Amino acid sequence: MFTQNDILQLKSKGIEQDLIYKQLDQFHHGFPSILLLRPATCGDGLITFHPDEKEYFQRYYDSHAGKTKVLKFVPASGAATRMFKNLFEFIASVQKDSKESEKFMEDQDFNSVYHFITNLKQFAFYPGLESVLQKDGKKLDQLLSIKDYCTIIEYLLLEKGLNYVNLPKALLAFHRYPDGFRVAAEEHLVEAAHYTIDDHRNAAIHFTISPEHLEKFNERMSLVKEKYESLYKVRYNIRHSIQKSSTDTLAVDEQNIPFRNPDKSLLFRPAGHGALLENLNDTEAEIVFIKNIDNIVPDHLKTTTYEYKTLIGGYLLEMRDLIFTFLQKAETNDVSEDDVDKMIDLARVRFHISFPDGFSELEMERKKNFLVKKLNRPLRVCGMVKNAGEPGGGPFWVENDKKEASLQIVESSQMNLKDQSQRQIFCASTHFNPVDLVCCIRDYKGNAFNLHDFVDESTGFISLKSSGGKNLKALELPGLWNGSMANWITVFVEVPLITFNPVKTVNDLLRNEHQ
Repeated sequence: MFTQNDILQLKSKGIEQDLIYKQLDQFHHGFPSILLLRPATCGDGLITFHPDEKEYFQRYYDSHAGKTKVLKFVPASGAATRMFKNLFEFIASVQKDSKESEKFMEDQDFNSVYHFITNLKQFAFYPGLESVLQKDGKKLDQLLSIKDYCTIIEYLLLEKGLNYVNLPKALLAFHRYPDGFRVAAEEHLVEAAHYTIDDHRNAAIHFTISPEHLEKFNERMSLVKEKYESLYKVRYNIRHSIQKSSTDTLAVDEQNIPFRNPDKSLLFRPAGHGALLENLNDTEAEIVFIKNIDNIVPDHLKTTTYEYKTLIGGYLLEMRDLIFTFLQKAETNDVSEDDVDKMIDLARVRFHISFPDGFSELEMERKKNFLVKKLNRPLRVCGMVKNAGEPGGGPFWVENDKKEASLQIVESSQMNLKDQSQRQIFCASTHFNPVDLVCCIRDYKGNAFNLHDFVDESTGFISLKSSGGKNLKALELPGLWNGSMANWITVFVEVPLITFNPVKTVNDLLRNEHQ
């Protein structure tokens, strides 16, 4: 099936042939659907805190985090092309027929071109757009008055102007301040200065960046780093990594035959955010906050974000300390029967660990060994917001292949929504996953877990794509916060909706939360 050139191509990407055969088998057989038991709701897998509890865990974080290697991990790969889908459609239509402009402007929905144009001056990139047009002898106000919207949009998106279509979200102007604008990555620097600092005022942040954006990213960080260090009296440790070529997955045609490019080489595709498990696994941190690049707000709205970051961080640190104390005692055979009983209660109530039938009848040594195995795993506390109709995953109780109930973040693509009972469970979900996690990725001895040991390989999925006008099937790895963390100790915590403010379309920047 594979030629000598194919083998050389695999070698250049660092991909073993056995892995390719495994992927072909997954295309042939597909992936099983997740079996939903019920949604995780407040009081049943989802924690809500009283004000005094909230204050306690925030204090716990403030008093313990500085002695720990804390990292803010921001997935920021890829271009922002999808943000501008409506604007591209407008340009394409107008270029074919100038009268199409009027039709587009009749649609006055929030994500319409009309709404974009009529609120143009509210965008943080407006002064930059005005400047690049002026360099070519064009005046933005004049273009607006003569309704030459096509030129305006071209200068925003294309290389002759701001070139936004070829930039990542990390480098787009999101918010405007008295001293200028901030790109999305800068807002994450500001956040890092408030909840990832150690006792020496060091703030660590890690971005995943695509190779084609690396030079511009480094330029921007070099330009602004000292400004924020001076403003917040911190010293930044800014790191980046690139999604590894070895995590790309093979594409196949509709008959599950490897898809080939015009030059006969195999076509590989990025395998989704699950590929970033490699990047996370390579970090040297103990505690990692994970948050998407576009989920940020201006300074005047950040207070709630900081409060809940320290809340979930404090809950994780106390949970970690309780587990580590038990595991250290277990290793030295210093565990009493009372210690075991207390940990069983904690494991059931706080860590949502399932116990087998007949467990209570086991002798203490076997109970201890069971607890050690179940507790010596990576931990994560995941913020969840009330469901506001956003597409994407949510918190559920699911049944694994061992017939155990566990808490998982599940995407709709992993579910069998044709099954009426599964659809009812999905529709009964009350909360949504905003990608707001804090994780402990080191064990009680201080050694890094090998995160690959805790992946549920059966939770990948197959999507339909195209290349050169031909249909193909693409394989996505288990999602970073889905199947890649399926075998972690998982806790869900309710956080306010104001902490979730993604920018999926350019007009989202016009929402009050981004002004």
